[in-house]
Order: sequence, then structure tokens, then C-alpha cells
Amino acid sequence: MAQNLSVSGTVRFSTGEAVPGANVSVKGSANGTMTNADGTYNLTNVPANSVLQFSFIGMETQEVNLNGRKQIDVVLKESAIVLDEVVAIGYGTAKKKDLTGSVSAVGSEKLMSRQNNQVITALQGAMAGVTITRSSSAPGVGGTIRVRGITSIQESDPLIIIDGVPASSINDVNPADVENITVLKDAASASIYGARAAAGVVLITTKRGSRDGMNIDYNYSLSLDVPTKMPEYANAVTYMKVLNERNWNDNNAGGEYSVYEKDLIDNYWSLNKQNSDLYPNTDWVNLCMEDYGVKHSHQLGISSGNEKSRTKVSFGYDNVDGLYVANNSWKRITARVNNDIKLKKWLSTSIDLGLKHSETIEPAFSPSLRMRYAAPVYPAIFSDGRLAGGKDGENPYGKLVYGGNENSKGYQVSGKVSVDIKPIEDITITGVFAPIYNFSKVKLFNKQVEYYTAWDDMVSTDFMDETNTTDLRETRSDSYSITSQIYANYNKSINKHNISATLGYETFHYFYENLWASRGEYDIPYYPYLAAGPSTLMDNNGDAYENAYNSYIGRVMYNWGYKYYVQANFRYDGSSRFHKDHRWAFFPSASLGWVISKENFMQDIDWINFAKLRLSYGQLGNERIGNYPYQSSIEFNTGTLYQGSTIIPVQGASAYQYAIQDISWETTETIDLGLDLSFLGERLKFTGDYYQKKTMDMLLQLQIPNYMGYADPDQNAGTMSTKGWEIDLGWSDKIGDFSYGVNFNLYDSKTVMGDLKDTQVLSNGLIIKEGSEYNEWYGYKSDGIFQTAEEIASSPVTSGAIKVGDIKYKDISGPEGTPDGKIDAVYDRVLLGGSLPRFNYGGNINLGYKGFDFLVAFQGVGKRNSMITEEMVQPIRGDWYNVPQIIVGNYWSNYNTEAQNANAKYPRVSRTGNTNNYAISDFWMIDGSYFRIKNITLGYTLPSKLLSKISLQNVRLYASLQDFFTVSNYPQGWDPEVSSTGYPITKSVIFGVSVKF
Repeated sequence: MAQNLSVSGTVRFSTGEAVPGANVSVKGSANGTMTNADGTYNLTNVPANSVLQFSFIGMETQEVNLNGRKQIDVVLKESAIVLDEVVAIGYGTAKKKDLTGSVSAVGSEKLMSRQNNQVITALQGAMAGVTITRSSSAPGVGGTIRVRGITSIQESDPLIIIDGVPASSINDVNPADVENITVLKDAASASIYGARAAAGVVLITTKRGSRDGMNIDYNYSLSLDVPTKMPEYANAVTYMKVLNERNWNDNNAGGEYSVYEKDLIDNYWSLNKQNSDLYPNTDWVNLCMEDYGVKHSHQLGISSGNEKSRTKVSFGYDNVDGLYVANNSWKRITARVNNDIKLKKWLSTSIDLGLKHSETIEPAFSPSLRMRYAAPVYPAIFSDGRLAGGKDGENPYGKLVYGGNENSKGYQVSGKVSVDIKPIEDITITGVFAPIYNFSKVKLFNKQVEYYTAWDDMVSTDFMDETNTTDLRETRSDSYSITSQIYANYNKSINKHNISATLGYETFHYFYENLWASRGEYDIPYYPYLAAGPSTLMDNNGDAYENAYNSYIGRVMYNWGYKYYVQANFRYDGSSRFHKDHRWAFFPSASLGWVISKENFMQDIDWINFAKLRLSYGQLGNERIGNYPYQSSIEFNTGTLYQGSTIIPVQGASAYQYAIQDISWETTETIDLGLDLSFLGERLKFTGDYYQKKTMDMLLQLQIPNYMGYADPDQNAGTMSTKGWEIDLGWSDKIGDFSYGVNFNLYDSKTVMGDLKDTQVLSNGLIIKEGSEYNEWYGYKSDGIFQTAEEIASSPVTSGAIKVGDIKYKDISGPEGTPDGKIDAVYDRVLLGGSLPRFNYGGNINLGYKGFDFLVAFQGVGKRNSMITEEMVQPIRGDWYNVPQIIVGNYWSNYNTEAQNANAKYPRVSRTGNTNNYAISDFWMIDGSYFRIKNITLGYTLPSKLLSKISLQNVRLYASLQDFFTVSNYPQGWDPEVSSTGYPITKSVIFGVSVKF
């Protein structure tokens, strides 16, 4: 009988450093241990003829025959990759090291550390090449996702796939249910999704059950939200002074005090103390908004299973009370059940079910714009509690609280049944059937709101603006999609030849239907049902549409010795959106990979652990261009017939949309060159990509003769191109009980319009034209502010009445191609620079020590041409609008000295000069770059010895600051992600606890 031994030794990296925490075990047994801080180990009761296994994350597992020895020292060799990470690739999975395309991935741990109840906002700054922009933090609102910039002027939203099934929104899934997210960025990765993949593909995989018995996880978080920035507005006295000055500037005959007398202004604060009803100083923003909003989030997960079956059950409940004082909330309830069952050795099935319900309550009359514009000299509420009328019945607070609301409820039921059959060892055939059903109902009930005057406490004076009657409008919509798939995966390794292949067929059918009905002038304002309204004031309508596609898919991946890689993909798509003669298209791609680090000439370079070069080319498509664009549209209308003196209304119909029957796909060609590197024992990692993509056959509205009587139809005619690059860096290490990691990504892209057949699109100062960037700013070149009348007389002529204090523009050109002494919109507006964010970056710093964990995540934009909008700076835009505080003391004024006016940031206050002064120009262009700390989290996990006494596996307490620190050059009070007067971006203080039973 062989004698058992006690074996000891040291485990080191190739650099000579000790490896703490390495696993040392006897192969084929449960006998094992770990190395201590200096890399040494001691393992007892080891058979003399056994084999020892040495393993560590990021290193190749080594096996050593003991042969009776008592001392075994090992130098671990670096693995080709860190974790052999498996990622979703569409109709299958693959190890990331074996991919030849450009793919980014993020796991559930990183996603949940961002503390967001929307998946899309949790991704901001997390992946190179993936840009998330937000317009607000309104309850239930997410953001916009772009993968590698803009792909089309029609639509640039990526395709969303959840557990292999197309979804309508990335927010269809609860972040707590997500196992990982993979983004396919180039053609080699995405072409297997063909006609819908031109803007990239986002693959979301949800969590599934484990095989190690039952585990229960519960997470609760409480969030207190406040705006990151809020603009301030003038008080009553400042408002009166500015309004007087505005009128004086526009009409000198009115004098300095044409609206408010000097005596009133000088004594206003004392009058306000005596009678605030007659002399108010209303802070409308403060009145309409709470000090903070509150979010509650409950997440429960139950996982169980064994070798034959696994189940994951999850429930989520989110409740958000927004910043408005009334009618501002969002609730979401989610449930998901994922089942995996192994029926036979060759047969298994998965049965998944997802449920989601959400409810959003918004005010019938949003105060976001109104509360910023309302002047402080008008009351909102009298001292006895009665509602005031504001200015001529415009009372944002009264309409917010008493004007009714819009209640939106959404329901989703999703299911998926898949069956895997292994007829032989190397082939798996998968069949999938996945229906998704959505139903929503929206009830908009805007109520009649009365207001009073300060001198009449008995009778209401009138109804507030837009609230003369109580009206109801109800909308119902439902949709369903059915995805069916059958595909086979083949995997085989023979010596150094490794091959995998996929071949399949998919169908997709989508149907949508909606209807709405309304009634007006309700007598009962508290009964929001159609039956309660008069039938004489009713209206209704509805419509429906559907689309479908059939697809054939294929992929072949081959490598020799995990050194040389070749991959080819195709998708053959047919879409009902196009005419039957033009609805099929073929989308291929091919890619190569070379693991340079496996070459003999690299073996002596110890500090480079892995080096791989990637090259890909392919075509992607875009078929999301509306329904039935190849068909003429019919419009119904009511006409009149005359029978003598009698007028008879008749129903009529006419074609109003001219159709181009051969309209077809937009096609995007993509080329990508990538490099993957890891150094210093896999602690330092680098991924870099350079890419170009060109979109052809873009839909443009090309002009047809007016005598045809139709609007200009869409035709395949335009081109655009995008060039960009990405860098992703990461460092991770562990020193004893202290672990740390740093990740940083930086990326940029620029989209330039090509041949557009002499068409252009201009909207809100942004233009799309041949040679311009996508949505480039288009306006005048400014030359300061006019300081004297003589300067005006000697400058190019501008339409309208120009006065000192107005903005001066440069004469760029004229009808003859040279400056003509006039400022004209046709000849003097030029391209001012792109509006899209450039040099986007993001990253995080992770620290861990024993039970403590610390995270800092950041994100930003390195360059952006932003425009100060009228909403930010224009004072008294109407008869009662307020004055932005940021312009007070900073605009050109007759009350200023010459030196002050020479340095004025803003033009004079004027109503007649608004057309000139607030035209789009570089005068208002600012640096829109910013740096933002997305998240700071400190967590503590209680010791396991303590938890074992109360039958708990894990308890973690944490606190977070989200979006709390921002550095930017934006005007005071404005967040750099928002340039409008909508719901603000918020920052949050979060407290939470996670428990695992």
C-alpha cells in the first residue's frame, strides 16, 4: 500500500512574485488547500503517486506528477485570456478569446453596482463605443443608446435581443434579472442578425438557476433624488426692472418706467411684507417641486436546482415618487421564471416566462416649462389658500395640482420555450418558440380649474388657461410578436483543428393595433369614464399595422491550434416592409484572427501574455424604415355636395403619398481592425479597434414635380460614412487581503454625409447636407456686440431694426459668391461644427479589503459643440415670462459703463431684436464637454462566522452617491446632458442592503 505524504512548496508568477490564494489540490479528490500571502502551501495526506493541480485566475492550470516527492515548487504560466469569458454571439455562445469581431460585454455585478432601475442608464460609460445619452431623469424614463455613432438618418437604434428573442426596448428587462450584456459592434459579430443590425446589436442574457441547491437573494434600496442643476430666476424687483428696460430699449418714447413705476419698485419689498397677495414674489419652481424625490426598490431572487433541472424565480418592485408636488410617479412590478430541464442525455428543454407591469402618472399640464417662465409678480396661492390666476389664468402650480393627470399603464407577458436535441455528440439542434404580448392603456383627464382674485373671496373669476372644460381621452393599444427559430450548432476538435458552425431559420411576426376615444365638457370632474361625458362631444379613431420577416442564418468559425482564426457569417433576410420583388437581401461578413503571442518568436517575451490581431469586413442592413413604404397611402376626408341650396357632407378618399415600388434596404459596409493585448501576468489588459462604416441607399425624400400633387416620396439614394476608434484599458491585482482594479475606456467617431442628391434637412439649427457632419450646427458667424450707432452704420445691413447692444454678424457671401454687404440667411449661414459628443470616456476604480468594497465609476465627454438655447438665457420671452438669473448683470445695458458693455456676455434685453439676437450662431456656442462621477459606493459584507449563527450566507450593507459630482462649462444651473426645460437630471443618495439566505 502506497504511503501518503505531506507536500509543501511555493507557487510563483513568471516574474518571480509569489502567488497568494492559488489553488493546490490532488487531482480526482477533494483534498486541497490554498497558498498563503507569500505563495507557500502545505498539503497533507497526499498519495505518493498522485497528480497535483495548481490553478489561479488568469493563469494556466498546471499538473505535476508527485512521484514520491515532498517538495514541489511551481511557476504558473499566464493564460491566453483572463477567465476564458463566455459571451453571447447570437444563436449561441463562444469564448471571448475565440472571437474575431468587435464585442463588448458587462456582467451583472458591474451592472448592479451602478444602482439604476433602468438597464440603459446603468450602461452609461461602461463600454467603449456604446454611448448613452439622457434627456431627463423623469420617473420611468431611460435614455438613448448608440453603438459606434450614427448609422442612418432614418434610425440608429441598435437591435435589442433578450435571451435570443427580439425585444422592443432594452428596458423590457429588470436590471436585477440580467446576467450579462454583450454588444456586437462590427459586421463580423452582427451580420448574423442581418437586416436589423446596421446600428449594432445588444444581447441581454438573464439569470438562470444554479445546480447547488436553493439560494434566496433579497436586495432593498432607498434613493433620495435631487436635481443635479436647476437654473435660478429673477425675483419680483429684478423682473420689474428688466421688463422696464426691455420696453425702454424697444420704445424710447415709453421712458424708463413705462410698465412699473419707480416708486413701486423702490418700495416693493415693504409692500410685499404688508400684503403678499397684492405684491407677491412667487418662486414658481420652488412651489411646483418637492425638496427631493424618493425611490424604493425591492428585488427578490430564488434559485434552485440539481443536475437534471434548474429554476430561477425573481420578483421586482420599484416605486418612484418624482420631484413635482403632485401627479408625478412611476411603479413597476416584474416577475420572471427561467426553467432548464434535462429530460434525457440527448434531450433538454427551457421554459421561460416573464411578466411586467408599469404605471406612470404625469400631470395633464407639465409644469417643467411653465414654472420656469412664470413671472414672480403674479400670485399662485393667496394667503387664505385660494388659487390665484397668475397672469391671465396661467398658474403652473394650480394646473399641476388640480388640472388632472395622464395615467399610463403597461402590461407585458413574454414567454419562451426552447428544446435542445443532441442526435450525435457534436451536433445540437435547437427549436425556439417565443411570443411577447404588450397591452397599454392611457387615460388623460384634464380638469377644469377655477381661480380667484385677491379682492373677491366669494366668487371664482374665471378658469385657468387650457382648463376651461373637463375633458377625457382614453387610448388602448395592444401588440404581439411571435419569434420562431430552428438552428443547429456543430462543434468539433480534431488535433489542432477546431471548428464550430451554425445553420438556422427564423421567422418573426409583429402586429400592433390601437384605438382612442374622447369626450368633453364633463359636468362631474371626479368621474374619469367615457360614459359620464356628453355624447354630443365625442370623438374616436384607431389604426393597425403589422410586419414580418423570414431569415436564413449561418456561421462558421475555425481555428488552428487557437492561433489562426477564420470566421464567416451570413443572413438572408426577407421583409414584408418591401415589395415582393425587392424584399430579400443577403448580408455576409468574414473575419480573421491571429494570436501573435503563440508564435515561437514571442515565447521569450515574458511580460506579454496574450496578443491577438483581428480584421473583419461585412455588410449589415436596415429595414426599420416604416411600414409599407412601397405602397401609396389613402387618406379619408369629408367633402361637401350641393343640392340646390342644401349642403350635404360626404365621405371621400384620396391618395396622398406617392410610392416607389423598388424601395429597399439601407446597407452598411463595415471594416474593423482590432488588437487585444494582456501584460504582466494578465493584470494589464488592452483592447483597441479602428473602424470605418459606410451606409448606402439611405432613404431620402427626393423632389418630384409639384403638378403630381404628392409629397416628395422616399427613395434609396443617400450615403454617409463614419470613422472611429476605441480603446479599453484595465488593470487588476491583489496584494494579500487587498484587491484593486482600474478600468478606462475612450472612444470617438465622426459621421460625414456623402451624396444626398442635393437634398438637405434643416431643423432647429441642425443640418444634414452633403459634406456636413450628421446634425451639424448651421448658422451665422458672429463678430461681437454692437457698441455704437456708428459701428452699426458701417457694418453689413441686417434685416430688422438693429440697435446698439445687438449681436453683430459677419458677411460671408452673397449671390455672386462674395460678400455683398448684407446679412442674409441664404448666403451667410455656414457650418459651425458637429453637435454630437466626441471623445467619450468612462471607467471605474474598484477597491476591496476583507469585508469592505469601494467603487468609483466615472463618465464624460471630451469634446462637444453645444448651443445655449433661448430657454436658457432669453428674458421675458412673452408678456409674462421671467428673467434667467444668469443674465442679470451680464447683458449689454444702457445702465452699464462702456467697459462693462465691452465685456457683456449677452445682448441687450429686447423683444423686437429677438429674431436677430437669438438666431443660431457661434455667439451662443459653448464647450459642452463634461466630467461626471457616476457612482461612489461603499459596501461592507458581514463576516461569515457571524452570519452562520443566524443561517445566512451573505449580508452586505452599502451606501452610494450617484451622479453627484459634475465638472462642465455649461451655464450655471444647467446640466451638460440637458439643453431644454424638461424634467431635470437628478443626483441620488442611496442606501441599501443585500441578503443571501
